[in-house]
Amino acid sequence: MNIVWAALIIALVTGLAVTALLLLRRRAPEGGYFADGDRAAGFFGVLATGFSVLLGFIIFLAFESYDQSRSGAEQEALTLVQQVENAQFFPRPAGGQLTGELVCYGRSVVNDEWDRMRAGTLGDAINPWSVKLFRTLQAVRPQSAVQQSAYDKWLDQTSAREEARRDRVHGAAGVIPSTLWIVLFFVALVIFAFTLFFADPGERALVQGMSIGAVVSVMTVLMLLLYGLDTPFHPGVGGLKPIAMERSLRMVDQALDAVGQQASLPCDGLGKPLSA
Repeated sequence: MNIVWAALIIALVTGLAVTALLLLRRRAPEGGYFADGDRAAGFFGVLATGFSVLLGFIIFLAFESYDQSRSGAEQEALTLVQQVENAQFFPRPAGGQLTGELVCYGRSVVNDEWDRMRAGTLGDAINPWSVKLFRTLQAVRPQSAVQQSAYDKWLDQTSAREEARRDRVHGAAGVIPSTLWIVLFFVALVIFAFTLFFADPGERALVQGMSIGAVVSVMTVLMLLLYGLDTPFHPGVGGLKPIAMERSLRMVDQALDAVGQQASLPCDGLGKPLSA
């Protein structure tokens, strides 16, 4: 999430909570609405603890999904470089074709799939260059032991790349169901309403405002954190970016130049087919 918008949301929610308490304390009885403040504080502690435990558990699950997407993106980028190296052992012209299609695959991930993951529209769609790689591989006929070994290794690397891609796109749709969001917001509202009943005209307004402001601001920050982890590909601070794949593409370009290999790329700079 954009850090400016997050700060505005926190300030707005906290300001509304403080305002509501200060307005309510004008009509509140001396000493607050609770006859026994200690017992009320005990009930509040139970509510706050339950909310904290629930929220902490959900944040842990969301972080696992976030980390899985990050690790999948890095593994996918690494496997692409390894496949480019392996493609150099294939007979010509298949080796050059596979190399070019791998570069186009990486460009498609950076310029197309990442935007679709941010928008939540990727769904179950496969990368079109995966199909082209498969069709090119079908025409390969290994002629030597080295080429046969490279062919077998390619199949293993393809499986690893597909598994890494699955991990990467896993978190794009979010892992927290809407029912759980409803429960979290309901509990947060209950805690907020309970806190309002601590309004006491006999206590300083600054202390009262600080008390409810601290509670509401912390809950808001944690909810925003949970939202950010549940949508790992958001464009703001903390969002996952295609850094690993961009780095791999630069490494491939440098490596091909270093060994004097020229790959014919069937795509433009954005990974779209030239024939389209």
